[in-house]
Amino acid sequence: MKKSYKVVFYLLLAFTLILGAAGCGPTAPAEPEAPAEEPAAEENKFEGVELTLASMTDQYVTAFRVLVPRFTEETGIQVTLDELGYTDLYQKLTADFVGKTAQYDLMTVDIVWSGEYAANQYTLPLDDFMARDEAELNLDDIMPVAWTLGEWEGKHWAYPMAGYANVLNYRKDVFEDAGLEPPTTQEELLAAAEQLTSGDMYGIALLGAKGSAVAQDYMAFVQQHGGSILDADGNVALNTPENVEVLEFFGELFKYAPPGSTDYWWDQRETAFRTGIVAMMEGWSIARAGYENPEISSVVGLVDVTHAPVTEGMEPKYGFGGWGIGINASSSELEQEAAWEFIKWLTSEEIQKEWVKNDGAPIRRSTLTDPELNEMYPWFPLILESFEKGDGDYRPRIPEYSIIQDALGTYVNAFLVGQETAESALQKAQEQVEANLK
Repeated sequence: MKKSYKVVFYLLLAFTLILGAAGCGPTAPAEPEAPAEEPAAEENKFEGVELTLASMTDQYVTAFRVLVPRFTEETGIQVTLDELGYTDLYQKLTADFVGKTAQYDLMTVDIVWSGEYAANQYTLPLDDFMARDEAELNLDDIMPVAWTLGEWEGKHWAYPMAGYANVLNYRKDVFEDAGLEPPTTQEELLAAAEQLTSGDMYGIALLGAKGSAVAQDYMAFVQQHGGSILDADGNVALNTPENVEVLEFFGELFKYAPPGSTDYWWDQRETAFRTGIVAMMEGWSIARAGYENPEISSVVGLVDVTHAPVTEGMEPKYGFGGWGIGINASSSELEQEAAWEFIKWLTSEEIQKEWVKNDGAPIRRSTLTDPELNEMYPWFPLILESFEKGDGDYRPRIPEYSIIQDALGTYVNAFLVGQETAESALQKAQEQVEANLK
């Protein structure tokens, strides 16, 4: 028996060896595969990037205060907000640009600085960014006139941020009591200002302070009379018979303005209207929502708004202004990329609704036609029409603008306080401009 078992065993062993040699037998267990490496999380190239934004202390600064922390939370890009008055902003930015110190990576850019910033290449042209990211931007939705907020000679040295229409705010209760309709012409404006000046009520609030305020207010009235401070060839032409006549008209209006108006800057003019001592005020549309805020306004529910009046027979064209947002040409490439991320985010359709709800100003047609926003701000259709007929060049956006503004700011005020005649004021302003352009 034992011998037969051995025979069977050896036969089975031989058979197994033959199958193994033929490749049909059992194989060694496979080596376990190394686990696949998980893809590394995409690195945030902006993590830790810090930017500084220089902003004018206009109403939209409230929106910056709300939205900047949200942007940082979403992107990791830290943005420090530096809030500055108009003159301080211009001077600090100029020093930063000239010194190439890049203390500010982002800055709010007044529409009238476009040419100057372009000529000196202070801000980064944004056209390459815009072309690269065109699919994200919905450029056609931005109102055409809004591009004047940073465009110069075909390039974009700032991106549209806050568009303003020059409008006429008026006390509807005062007009109703006087049996008057809101003026549609400059001639009616003057007549209404005279008629509504009585006792503690003054007809109109104006900018008169020596400097940029009075210069810009005077230029608005030149535009509304169909005039210009440049001739047909683009040369500065301040002392023309037409401009003298407008300056005299401007002076007539001051007879019906509150005492001390020749010292009014923007904030004093706003205060006069909000406290209810004036019947009318031409100004930028961004201020309109504030008149319904009882924390800052004594005229809640008493204000209406209409187009800024133009002279009799003139085809309506409305003053347009506001602010772009630019990137410092001296900032690093990474900071510039991060700054562009902020601009894209801020001006997107989604964020623009939040921007406007927090005292920002619109640049997009979709914002101005949004049903929710129109219910909140029923004057938006009027602003839309003003933008459609907007004139963004009545204050020339040329590189020499600041020289013109300085001269007019000095001598228009000198006329208003009785130191010059209208003609001598504009002649001296012209001479100052020419002297500084040599």
